[in-house]
Amino acid sequence: MRLEAQPFHTKQIPMQFELSKAFLEEITKAIATERNGHIRQQISDLHPADIAEILENLSLTEAHHVYRLLESESGADVLAELDEDKREKLLSSLTSREIAEEVIEKMDSDDAADVLSELPAVKQAEVMSLLNDEEQAELKDLLAYHENSAGGLMCKELIRVQLNWTVATCIREMRRQSKQVDQVYTIYVVNEANELQGRLSLKKLLFASSGTRTLVQDLYEEKVRYAHVDQSSEEVANMFEKYDLVVLPVVDGSMQLLGRITIDDVVDVIKEEADKDYQMASGISEKVESSDTVWVLSRARLPWLLIGMIGGMLGAKVIAGYEAELIEQATLAFFIPLIMAMGGNVGVQSSAIVVQGLANNSIGFDSLWRRLLKELLVSLLNGSILVGLIFGFISLFFDADYALGFTVSTSLMIIIIFAAVFGTFIPLALHRYKIDPALATGPFITTLNDVLSLAVYFIIGSLVFGMG
Repeated sequence: MRLEAQPFHTKQIPMQFELSKAFLEEITKAIATERNGHIRQQISDLHPADIAEILENLSLTEAHHVYRLLESESGADVLAELDEDKREKLLSSLTSREIAEEVIEKMDSDDAADVLSELPAVKQAEVMSLLNDEEQAELKDLLAYHENSAGGLMCKELIRVQLNWTVATCIREMRRQSKQVDQVYTIYVVNEANELQGRLSLKKLLFASSGTRTLVQDLYEEKVRYAHVDQSSEEVANMFEKYDLVVLPVVDGSMQLLGRITIDDVVDVIKEEADKDYQMASGISEKVESSDTVWVLSRARLPWLLIGMIGGMLGAKVIAGYEAELIEQATLAFFIPLIMAMGGNVGVQSSAIVVQGLANNSIGFDSLWRRLLKELLVSLLNGSILVGLIFGFISLFFDADYALGFTVSTSLMIIIIFAAVFGTFIPLALHRYKIDPALATGPFITTLNDVLSLAVYFIIGSLVFGMG
């Protein structure tokens, strides 16, 4: 009798989980009725990031209930994916022993250090006391580094081999070390003093004969990029982007191999930097989340609102200084909004290009004059087109008032040129003095351009109409 092979079926997992209102309501009802088996069935095949998304949309009590249903290793992965505020609240509902045994011991060292740093000092000490000496030393080392440095990003888990090891020894040691490493991106080569020497190609290792006396030093590649432990996270992110890296070793001043940074941590850095710059450009002076308290949100927004209000008051003062002239030539008032809007818009456009260039290291203060010249040419071209349009508009709809057309057009050209140059210079200058250039794309440059634009407009109006 002929036996036919039975097809092997694999369980299909959706490419991307999308949390729906219906799914969330189903989970909430299951929690209320304590149908724990149903909850486990619904989330068993989900990625930790998807489960974290579910927990973030539940109340703290509900999130704690679902978290308790997860296996300890899966629960640790979910905690690593959670938003900081939600994670902090969830951790507060766990005992020190639970955090130590079910969270810290199941996490990579970098995630474990992040979790520990969010705990109150007393609870952090309690958790540390429940860990073994090796784990304590490792985490204390990581916690000593600034969170925005390479040391703050790195994890200790990696695979390292020594120059003088044979292939057989190398493979044996790699098997032992890999128990602590989820993803093996690169095999690092060190000497007996743990100084980074290079990296070992897995392909070369596989093709090398384990029965010979071939040594690692006969196979390894000396060229390897690395980050210094004190380098900023922004510099590290730039290295990943520039060289298309997925992992980067971290060394100290004497080239001692300390750890590695993986691409998933760098993606988080890039996102955080983008969020920070976007908020800064919008006039929010500190990092905030939508879940923050009313006081925190207000405190972050108020400083730049005050600056904007002061700028508006100065603009009103400029207009008030030309009150008599406006009564005499009332048509000038019609174009005040246009003049203010164009100055602010041009300045923000120019500064945004420069800030973007500074972020990806494509421009610097050394290229100031070249950048200013380029912006000058762009502003001349754009200004010529806009001036032609506004002059034609005034000629058609304001009884061919050429004096008014000349005043508005000339003012507009000067304002566009000034705003473009100003919007280029300010972020470069801020960057030179170690101030976040994203400030230049927000209310600061807009407000300043508004006031200066009004001053230019009324000065030219006074000259053209012989007012004052």
